[in-house]
Amino acid sequence: MSDKFQTVVIGGGPGGYVCAIRLAQLGFKTACIESRGSLGGTCLNVGCIPSKNLLNISENYHKAQNFSKLGIEVGEIKLNLKKMMENKDKAVTVLTKGVEFLFKKNKITYFKGTGSFVTENRISILDDQNKETVIEAEKTVISTGSLPVELPGIVFDERIVVSSTGALALKAVPKKMVIVGGGYIGLEMGSVWSRLGAEVHVVEFLESITPGMDREVSTEFMKILKKQGIHFHMQTKVEGITKRTHSAKVSTSDKNGKKINFDCDVVLVSVGRKPNTNSLNLEKIGVELDEKKRVKTDKHFKTNINNIYAIGDVIEGPMLAHKAEDEGIAVAENIAGQSGHVNYDLIPGVVYTSPEVASIGKTEEQLKEMNTKYKIGKFSFMANSRAKAIDEAEGFVKILADEKTDRVLGAHIIGPHAGELIGEIGVAMEFGASAEDIARTCHAHPTFSEAVKEAALSVDKRAIHS
Repeated sequence: MSDKFQTVVIGGGPGGYVCAIRLAQLGFKTACIESRGSLGGTCLNVGCIPSKNLLNISENYHKAQNFSKLGIEVGEIKLNLKKMMENKDKAVTVLTKGVEFLFKKNKITYFKGTGSFVTENRISILDDQNKETVIEAEKTVISTGSLPVELPGIVFDERIVVSSTGALALKAVPKKMVIVGGGYIGLEMGSVWSRLGAEVHVVEFLESITPGMDREVSTEFMKILKKQGIHFHMQTKVEGITKRTHSAKVSTSDKNGKKINFDCDVVLVSVGRKPNTNSLNLEKIGVELDEKKRVKTDKHFKTNINNIYAIGDVIEGPMLAHKAEDEGIAVAENIAGQSGHVNYDLIPGVVYTSPEVASIGKTEEQLKEMNTKYKIGKFSFMANSRAKAIDEAEGFVKILADEKTDRVLGAHIIGPHAGELIGEIGVAMEFGASAEDIARTCHAHPTFSEAVKEAALSVDKRAIHS
């Protein structure tokens, strides 16, 4: 007899494990299936968490090299990459074990293996020893995440031609690294290896980096990254990658058809991610997919099969851990007969470079396309006391508000701790705040958050320090 569960979650990433915990809290007998061998998904194991660890350490390394400018006299600063990677791995292990503890605390049954549908209610789990277990589920949530996209004819060996996974585990600092794609992931990893000593070249097919970001912020972002030593080749197409024993050649052509070849030690291909649905056997049970192989769902995350739901990177929307988490909680509450909901207009995006870049709501380009009349409030970190005091004064806060009602429609920040600062604006927007509401809220001095207040004041041309 197979084990029976009221709810089963396939995938133990940020969306899946959060969903499983919420289902258990709501009283369901719950199981979670994860193929990786550890919980936390791409984000915790080979994505958000290890990359932030390396970003932090590499930034500290870079700062330490310039301590003498601040009056701190130190000896020779040396990089121990092996120890750095061990530190990263330790952080990942501690957090994945923490999620396992939460499963035990909430009495969730954890299956290690690859889950696939036998029928709408029966799921096969194949572990790493090819041992099969079959369980029964009244309701199932698909949360199997995404995989990095490969270029046609190019296979990741995670040594010379790498995805973000391989870029997090290089054995040595490459002398020269080429990054294909100017999105969030590529720029974060490029920042890490550039600070550690690599010559980094970014090849981007479009005319600007970070597609979808407010163009003014994107332009400023690229200027800052160029000053940090990262080389950009815009409107340039990759035509091929030739892999050698210890190096590679990247063949490209620019917008004028000029051929440019890059010889390098490592190529990071970072051109997007695709939904991880192939092993689920969805065709057999008739779950509908769209043209991008994403699972089709309604506004309650339900597929065309009545008892099967989907969340996270396998469905439409930004492939972000926090989006998946919110969906995990919402779908669990919907299954319980409550009113789970995700406000897709207010999902923040953050690039954890130095300085950080964060955004929420609409960009100027989107507002123009919508024919929405708006006002702009901007404030530079050059005029922020805290930022100047610690010599992190690059960037600005930009707030977009409705011309008539003053309601905040979007906010874009490039500067110190932007990822934390955007949260304040997110809460304000969730409650329908005006720019004046933010401007009239007392902010502690001296803090970076004062730049948010000043940008809000600037919407009506009332900024004090600019």
